[in-house]
Amino acid sequence: MPVIEITSLNHPGVDVFSTLTEAQLRNRLDPQRGIFIAESPKVIRVALDAGYRPVSMLCERKHITGDAADLVQRMGDCPVYTGERDLLTQLTGYTLTRGVLCAMRRPEPPALTDVCRSARRVVVIHGVVDTTNIGAIFRSAAALGMDAVLLTPDSCDPLNRRAVRVSMGSVFLVPWTWIEQPQEQLQALDFRTVAMALTDRSVSLDNPKLKAEPRLALMMGTEGDGLPLSVIDAADYVVRIPMAHGVDSLNVAAASAVAFWELKERPDRH
Repeated sequence: MPVIEITSLNHPGVDVFSTLTEAQLRNRLDPQRGIFIAESPKVIRVALDAGYRPVSMLCERKHITGDAADLVQRMGDCPVYTGERDLLTQLTGYTLTRGVLCAMRRPEPPALTDVCRSARRVVVIHGVVDTTNIGAIFRSAAALGMDAVLLTPDSCDPLNRRAVRVSMGSVFLVPWTWIEQPQEQLQALDFRTVAMALTDRSVSLDNPKLKAEPRLALMMGTEGDGLPLSVIDAADYVVRIPMAHGVDSLNVAAASAVAFWELKERPDRH
């Protein structure tokens, strides 16, 4: 693997780590050439183990033979750029987490039918745009037994650098794809839709009917306004999390974790 010492901010090949925006990295006009950035050795290892293909790596010099030594070996013919910490901070605009970034090829999102074929519990992220919330929801989904994550087009990209880092690589562990018309498409696949919202017809999250459903799609709304009224009205169930001390709701990431745990598939329920 070629290890290349960089001494300037304009070194050929490092623009992917510095000047390109998230939108440019996604390359909407040509998804086959899209790239995303994975940050920190642990997250990069998860991505590589999941089959994601590296393009190049940016690594603080001390990590070449330290925390990232195994990653350097796994880069094959892909270039590994290295330099002093201060230079890399200037280049990227932020201090690298654990001193390592890896540019990786963005895969084509799988078809909805493929993602949902054997799924029994999925979450629909509807219009959530905060990268931290996206990463946290993915981490909870992977840890708490969700079979897939589906996102509406107005939601944040799960392969956004910060979302990937917050998820600790969980975006590489749970199947996900985009969905245009969640309720119509999921109901056609025999899912019952569950809108997480506070309304007069909301039932409690621990309602036995929910746990008995063979296929559930939990729909989580935006950080501010929650789910659109049209989505709530069309849902098979509207569900609330019981609260105490006069608190009316939880952050979307916290609420998702509670819902995933309560409604996950368990052997003792069959």
